[in-house]
Amino acid sequence: MANGHGRVGPARDGWIGFAQPEQATHGEPLSKDLSTTSHQKLRTICVRLAYEGTRYCGWQIQPGRMTVQGTLAEALKSITGESTKPVGSSRTDAGVHAIGQMAVFETRSRLTLNVLFCAINARLPPDIAVLDIREAACGFDPIRSAIRKMYRYRIHDPRWPPILGRHLVWRCRSQLNIDAMRTAAEHLLGKHDFTSFEKVPSLRLSKVRTIYSISIRRVSCDDDQPDAEIWIEIEGNGFLHNMVRIIVGSLVMVGSGRRSPEWMQEALASHNRLHAGPTAPAQGLVLVRIDFSDDAGQMPMDYSSSLIQSQIIDHPE
Repeated sequence: MANGHGRVGPARDGWIGFAQPEQATHGEPLSKDLSTTSHQKLRTICVRLAYEGTRYCGWQIQPGRMTVQGTLAEALKSITGESTKPVGSSRTDAGVHAIGQMAVFETRSRLTLNVLFCAINARLPPDIAVLDIREAACGFDPIRSAIRKMYRYRIHDPRWPPILGRHLVWRCRSQLNIDAMRTAAEHLLGKHDFTSFEKVPSLRLSKVRTIYSISIRRVSCDDDQPDAEIWIEIEGNGFLHNMVRIIVGSLVMVGSGRRSPEWMQEALASHNRLHAGPTAPAQGLVLVRIDFSDDAGQMPMDYSSSLIQSQIIDHPE
């Protein structure tokens, strides 16, 4: 439950959430008796991350560029003294945000999860935060074990300029017919070859993915802006590069009246990127949730009930 700092306390399934923030002090040295040594057993630690991706060149480390993975790796090294490369479940692109990214790293540190949690957050910049932390089974792979992902795309109504939080939404210039968008989205449900919705042809052996659900709804930001946003939430077993953003761009083509709902089926069947819509801007996309298989070591299959609310990315109900 939330504490006086507006953060969340210990969560379910062994997760440690936003607790005891007074322990997290920048620059505070960690106790020497908890230092990392080569004699300690290697531990696998899994963290759930939230970040605003505006100033980052995506998740993956890139030489000479600021990335989320690189920033987290630097924070971990300053705590444990180890050079470790955290592995993320999803490689979000530049400008894309997250409230449910999962990352795993290995360490020989004897620091408790509570201390690690506070120490990592103390060393991260304000636009990245660890929401939860727990110990995972040795060898846990957050990429192979992921069976379901959910993304949310936020579109702002053109009637109200999104001055605050403009880096978190796409201000579409057209009024959108969400009933037409919903009809078009039905053609994408199920198992299909999504070649038309991939950024560029890749060497992947299969372009087949399964979309479980697509929800399109209007959301009110406040009393002065009723129904100011359209949220498109897509759940699937995996996504090709830029697939969600191209789907959103195609849905906007339908919603603005430039294409019919039936055009979506034609674009899907063409297996040709040129036949689908444009790629929606990165800033509206948020990685919301990743679910793991029930045999993925000690990781919970579904953590959606663990009372997490990010203080980085504001998402009104």
